[in-house]
Amino acid sequence: MRTDLKVAVSRGVDHLLSIQEPEGWWSRCPDGNVMVDAVDLFIRELLGVRDERILAATARWIRSQQLPDAGWGLYPGGPGDLSTTVEAYLALRLAGDGPEEAHMAAAARFVRAQGGAERCRLEAHLWLALFGQEDWRAVPTVLTEAVLLPPRAPLSLYRLSTWARLTMVPLGLVHRSRPCHDPGFRTEELRTGRPAPTALPRALRAVDRALGWYNEHALGLPRRRAVERAVRWITDRQEADGAWLACNVASVFCLLGLHAAGLSAEDPAIRAGLRGLDGFAVWQESADGPVRRMNCMPTPVWDTALCVTALAGAGLGGDHPALLRAARWLAGQEVTSHGDWAVARPGRAAGGWSVGFVEQAFPDCDDTAVVIEALSRVTAPDPAEAARLRGATARGTSWLLAMQSSDGGWAAYDADNTSWIASRLSTLDFTELTDRPCPDITGHALESLARQGLAADPRVRAAVRWLVRHQGADGSWFGRWGANHLYGTGAAVTAMLSAGVSPHSPPVRRAVGWLTDHQNRDGGWGESLRSYEDAAWCGRGPSTPSQTSWALLALHAAGLPADDERVDRGLAWLVEAQREDGGWDEEPFTGTVLPRQFYMSYPLYRHLFPVMALGRYQH
Repeated sequence: MRTDLKVAVSRGVDHLLSIQEPEGWWSRCPDGNVMVDAVDLFIRELLGVRDERILAATARWIRSQQLPDAGWGLYPGGPGDLSTTVEAYLALRLAGDGPEEAHMAAAARFVRAQGGAERCRLEAHLWLALFGQEDWRAVPTVLTEAVLLPPRAPLSLYRLSTWARLTMVPLGLVHRSRPCHDPGFRTEELRTGRPAPTALPRALRAVDRALGWYNEHALGLPRRRAVERAVRWITDRQEADGAWLACNVASVFCLLGLHAAGLSAEDPAIRAGLRGLDGFAVWQESADGPVRRMNCMPTPVWDTALCVTALAGAGLGGDHPALLRAARWLAGQEVTSHGDWAVARPGRAAGGWSVGFVEQAFPDCDDTAVVIEALSRVTAPDPAEAARLRGATARGTSWLLAMQSSDGGWAAYDADNTSWIASRLSTLDFTELTDRPCPDITGHALESLARQGLAADPRVRAAVRWLVRHQGADGSWFGRWGANHLYGTGAAVTAMLSAGVSPHSPPVRRAVGWLTDHQNRDGGWGESLRSYEDAAWCGRGPSTPSQTSWALLALHAAGLPADDERVDRGLAWLVEAQREDGGWDEEPFTGTVLPRQFYMSYPLYRHLFPVMALGRYQH
């Protein structure tokens, strides 16, 4: 087995090296669901920049993703999702597909069987209202004036998560004018005729009515100031590539807000935003003609940092040319400006990393943690370059420590973004309104800081206590940004052991017991995304390379040797699943963006995490 392990690691390393870009980075297009393709068509239609070639190629992709149940789903192997199906259907109607066509009639039947368009999430209701398919009263009111509230106000924008802010500010502009574009058709075939369920709890209905009244009778000067401030707020956060948050959907909403504010398609910000959207597009050929699908979020910083850690742990020297190229590229992506994060942490120096290419507005704790660890594994022979990497690592470490929440955990983009009021608002049921600390990011931050020699630091000890408090009764940890308890548990266990927690401590032993209890008969591990909705699926699902690796990494950190029967079976599964070219296949999505609402694949997970796990066990 040890010989097989070394061969598998060598082949896996060679595969990763073969797909590194000349500039030093790694990345592959994450897959999402067809919602990202639909909203791209929607914004082009609303802006009046309809392109028939784009429309036809995107429609081919959307049609190809229709499921046997006639709906469109959130992830491979999952059932059709009502809201996603409504959005896909509306996009195909824009592309010219008629309701009488077989695939459209079947989709309409699916929608009605799920309760009809009346029961969609609010994002789908928004698009239906924008295209004149239903009354704006189906969409709870968001006021433009929210942008004028001071940061410390209870309902300030900065009490909301980053992704919620990038939705709320544009929606305030949309509600101001409530634009309606007539596409020349109706979608009554998607409705059951039954009364629509109320989107808001009873306590908030009166508030929504009051906001709606104010929206209709807003005073001129405050409204003008709010619109000007909102437009400036959006454009100030536009990145050099024209996109927002390195995210297709966030960019669409920001463009929608600018359009609702009256900016034309020729405005520089909108033209740059459309170029940014074009940058997400992936064109392919098919038997039926060109196919265009949208990359939901490029992740080169994340992918590159993890690849460096995997390769270094598999035996590549810290001065290997591939690692040096990657480290130089990562250092060049450091965030050097202040962003929204500084509202909660005023006076702190800029630093950290974002997920995308040269993204300066929104550094995040997760990317920063893995970059710090990656840079620490690289040994630059040139003294000046070594000093540059040490400086970037030190600044990143300082920024990451500053972003620790007061309870000891870390969230994605903000610190102490845990507003009780915001977390209970239901006006946006298609996003999370707060950015709370979570086990996976806290684990990554803790592991990274411990490897910087900070294991005894009081802030690191507070993070350990945070993880202990948030361990589930069954011994696992929830995974906010990966699927699901295997991801959270893998991150938490490796972090706690890195920080000096004894492998014999009760939290670690319970976690090891949970992991070994959930090993599949084939030796691997897997967990379906259904686990976010149904606890019966926690730790259950077909074995995958990435999830098997997360479990093995945790077991390695906990001290289970390669000849342990459970570890041996897991390693054997990874070795046997490896392709001839040194990579691995993985169809299920194992990445999470918004639990129960949006997931995506990370195509490099299937290659880099097995190299990381096998590499640690080969020594």
